[in-house]
This record gives sequence, structure tokens and C-alpha cells, in this order.
Amino acid sequence: MFGREVMRVLVLGGTFEASKLADLLAGQSGISSILSFAGHTKALRLPKIPYRIGGFGGVDGLNAYLEAERIDVLVDATHPFAKQMSRHAAIAAARAKIPLVVLSRPAWVAQPGDHWIDAADMAAAAAALGHERKRVFLTIGRLQIGAFAAAPQHFYLIRTIEPLALPPNLPRHRVIHGRGPFAFEAEDKLLREESIDVVVSKNSGGEAAFAKVRAARHLGLPVVMVARPQQASGPVLHDPAEAMALLLHHCSTMTPRGV
Repeated sequence: MFGREVMRVLVLGGTFEASKLADLLAGQSGISSILSFAGHTKALRLPKIPYRIGGFGGVDGLNAYLEAERIDVLVDATHPFAKQMSRHAAIAAARAKIPLVVLSRPAWVAQPGDHWIDAADMAAAAAALGHERKRVFLTIGRLQIGAFAAAPQHFYLIRTIEPLALPPNLPRHRVIHGRGPFAFEAEDKLLREESIDVVVSKNSGGEAAFAKVRAARHLGLPVVMVARPQQASGPVLHDPAEAMALLLHHCSTMTPRGV
């Protein structure tokens, strides 16, 4: 239709939104798509479209991949806290002179009854816990637990999707595993049974992990809410269907690369 049969799309994924977009792309005529996983999570939910696992080797590696695979549109549907990958995507798309579509779930917003303590990063979150010993429910993933070694006086109930590669440098802790979506009743029960005093969470948005925030509100517990990294300028879509519509628009109006 453009001198080439299909438009090539690369989706940087690992999120629920990326998976939903992959479902929409599956079998879509006129578009050949591939979903890329960073590889941090071992138990992947495999998509209905071709996929790859692993990093690209920085901006240069991603740019080389875009050129080699003749990618026409790049979709950044990574986790809201994947700051480096999103920055690399913006730079690589600009270098390749191809459109960048950003798909990210909206952030949570505090509601009446919430007691949020805003933190700019993990170091600030650790400091926000204060000096008095507390029982902390730490739900921030695996990669930044080390920041809380600065506050070793607390007990940490740490929840991750997968086992930690190394034990955290925290004198008092216990690790549990779980993958969302989590139910409000289960989260409420967990916080009560573990006598949790404060919850620490990234402002990841979405429904899968929001039950802990609702449970903390119900129990009157504070939540140290770590803010998202600042996003690059430009429009951000929140609905996979909107991203799909934009891709179809690109498909109907643009000339694929290499033609």
C-alpha cells in the first residue's frame, strides 16, 4: 500500500497497557508489530504478537534496532517508573525520525480519607518514615529496596513479584511474593494481621495494585507515595484503544521507512 505491504511497529512493554495494545495489534492488517520485554520479570505473560526479551544496549542499541528492523512507529508503553527506557525511546525515535507514541496509565490522585506523604524518590521515602520504629509494608518492586538501608530501625514487610536475587540489607524484614491484581479484602486483612503502621508505594497508577491504597485509607494508615519521574514533553495516551487508533491513523497517512 506504500510500496511496502505493512507498517512496522515496536512496542516497548512489560505493562498491562502494553499487553492490551498487543491484543489489539494481533491480526491487525497493515501493521506488523513486535513487543519488547526488558526481561526483569521471569514469569512473563506472553503476547499474541511476536516478542523479544532483553535490553537494547542503550540509545545507540535501540536506534540500531529501529534501523535494522525498519521500524516505522515506536510505542513507549513501559512502566511509569522506567525513566531511563522512556528517555532512550524519546531520543532514539527523534534520531530515527519516526513517531513516538507514549502509552501510560494515569497516576493515582489522593481522595478524601487518604493520608499521603509525598516523596520525590526512594531516599525521600525512607526519610519520611521517621526515627520511631514502625512496621512498614514496602511495595516498590525489587530494584530500589536498598534505599531503605538508611532507615534500618523499621521492620519491613516486602512484597515482590519474584524472589530477590540477594537478601536486602535490612536487619528486620520478611519477603512475601504476589502478583496483582490484588483484592481489597485481602489487602485489608494483610495490613491488619501484620500490624502495619505505614505503606510505601510508587504512584504506579492502574487498578492492579490500588487495593493496598484503598485498604490503607480504610484503616486510617499513612501511605508514603513516591512520585513518578518527570515525563518527557509531549502527549501521553492512557487508553490502549486510543493508542491503537493513533497507530491506525499513522498507518493510513504515513510512508513506511525505507520506501
